[in-house]
Amino acid sequence: MTAAPAEVVTARDASVRRGGRVIWSQVDVTVRAGEFVAVLGPNGVGKSTFLQVVLGLLAPASGEVRVLGGEPGHANRRIGYLPQRHAFAAGTRVRGVDVVRLGWDGDRWGVPLPFGGAKARAARERVDEVIDLVGASAYAHRPIGELSGGEQQRLLIAQALVRRPDLLLLDEPLDSLDVTNQASVSALIQQVCRSQSVAVLLVAHDVNPILPYLDQVLYLAHGGAVIGPPEDVITADTLTMLYGTPIDVLRDRTGRLVVVGQPDTHEHH
Repeated sequence: MTAAPAEVVTARDASVRRGGRVIWSQVDVTVRAGEFVAVLGPNGVGKSTFLQVVLGLLAPASGEVRVLGGEPGHANRRIGYLPQRHAFAAGTRVRGVDVVRLGWDGDRWGVPLPFGGAKARAARERVDEVIDLVGASAYAHRPIGELSGGEQQRLLIAQALVRRPDLLLLDEPLDSLDVTNQASVSALIQQVCRSQSVAVLLVAHDVNPILPYLDQVLYLAHGGAVIGPPEDVITADTLTMLYGTPIDVLRDRTGRLVVVGQPDTHEHH
């Protein structure tokens, strides 16, 4: 009998407060190695806050959260993190390969030494390996400001992967991309999950670009949460329960999901 993949993130009856206000409560989550999980929900429900809890930047007000077998924050070197960001300015001259290298030793003082040595060779080999993994070898030596949004995002994912993390946290990585690049980056993330056995938590507003690639959805709304396969979570019954108001889930002729609620929910995926 094959053993289940290791638990990477677990939350049990967890809640978070900010400014005296409960952001979410009674959250129960299990994310295993090699799973691709989207964190969904409308603005202001605490999607990015969930990533901050996982990183140990914000302590839960109640309940328990475990990350990589210990307290949040204890193993952050085993976590790759891509925060929410805008595209690089067109005039940015730093090469893509140097941006990836920052993920290897950018937290240390000084700059990488230009000559050899075992450590320097290992760094170059790993940077080249992860650039190849994300399919960015053809343009990695160009200034990153000259690259498209999708090309920049691939290199930033490479940066987050360069230390061989067990968990990858991505905050709105598709937000500034066109539809074609959203699909290609989503497929890349799934491929990384499977080939590297990395667990991924990806915050998103729109589920459609990532829907074919997901294992689970963590949906946050009105202070509560539900996690499970997309077909179980993104349903009229489940979202109506979360929001406390009637919600419809529709599919258009292309198969894209549309979540439609009452006017005060302002919800659309």
